[in-house]
Amino acid sequence: MNRALTLDDLVLAGIALAAGLTLAFMSRTLLRWLAKHAKRTRWSGDDVIVDALRSVVPWAAIAGGAAAATAILPLTGAVQHHIDEVLQVWVIAVVTFSAARVVAGLVRSVTQSRSGVAGSATIFVNITRVLVLAIGFLVVLQTLGISIAPLLTALGVGGLAVALALQDTLANLFAGIHILASKTVQPGDYIRLSSGEEGYVVDINWRQTTVRQLSNNLVVIPNGQLAKANMTNYTRPEQELTVLVQAGVSYDSDLEHVERVTAEVVTEVMREVTGAVPDHEPAIRFHTFGDSRIGFTVILGVGEFSDQYRIKHEFIKRLHRRYRAEGIRIPAPTRTVALQQGSVTIPQQRSGEDAVSGVPGVPGAE
Repeated sequence: MNRALTLDDLVLAGIALAAGLTLAFMSRTLLRWLAKHAKRTRWSGDDVIVDALRSVVPWAAIAGGAAAATAILPLTGAVQHHIDEVLQVWVIAVVTFSAARVVAGLVRSVTQSRSGVAGSATIFVNITRVLVLAIGFLVVLQTLGISIAPLLTALGVGGLAVALALQDTLANLFAGIHILASKTVQPGDYIRLSSGEEGYVVDINWRQTTVRQLSNNLVVIPNGQLAKANMTNYTRPEQELTVLVQAGVSYDSDLEHVERVTAEVVTEVMREVTGAVPDHEPAIRFHTFGDSRIGFTVILGVGEFSDQYRIKHEFIKRLHRRYRAEGIRIPAPTRTVALQQGSVTIPQQRSGEDAVSGVPGVPGAE
């Protein structure tokens, strides 16, 4: 200590510290007001930036007040140096964590606002956050006078050993990055793998992809396995898709009448059922002379994959009711059964839904 501590030193140091606290309070109030206005904008990035500034600016003001107070006090050079280092590390840590929050928030905001990019995929957010924190940690070491060159060399050598020990983990990491970069699968897509797993992609992180089935169960798939699997994506290139419903009418039906009635039912379903595509053009295609019916396919438009079950349900009910009202018959399958009585074979035609009776040894026989 170069000189004795006086009352004036304490008063000035207190004023400096109080000024820092006052500035921190005022800046926090101002930033709270800015946050309210930022929420009114369409871009979510300004919310992230203002929220981070609410953490950085007040602490920086307090650190500035503390630094001014220590500069006023008659401290020794060693004590002053240590206090300055502590304050610098404090500010760097606050800025680093806030910067990590800003960068991660901006990445999440961009991915959520742009189609074709991973909406809720945490892999990019986590990678950017770790990179920012690592840079901040190196800056702290450099500020404390610790050389980071040997550390980087050790990390390079140790990274080889870690890479060999974590081959599967790194394979899943790069597979996840490849999946997101190629845009073949994104969170929110409905996929079906050749192994049978299917559902909505919930998230793609650094190791695995989480898929939620329609039964609300979660299926966890390693990224490496997903990248190598044969997969059908029902959401891309468009979310709207068409589904096929097979039907058939008897041979004595007027096919023009059948087509007209079916098209009216399709139009009604497309207009009234939630999840259907209202502007979908009815499409009926006759294709088969079957054993007991003329088969045809009805093509329905659905908004997304899970809507097809509700739309099929309503279409079949309404079509069956309309056919009955119009007198259009949907025949049951028939088959020829040969009945042997002694040495005589009697061919009979039976409906596929009739019970076989009158034959000894057959259940239901008289």
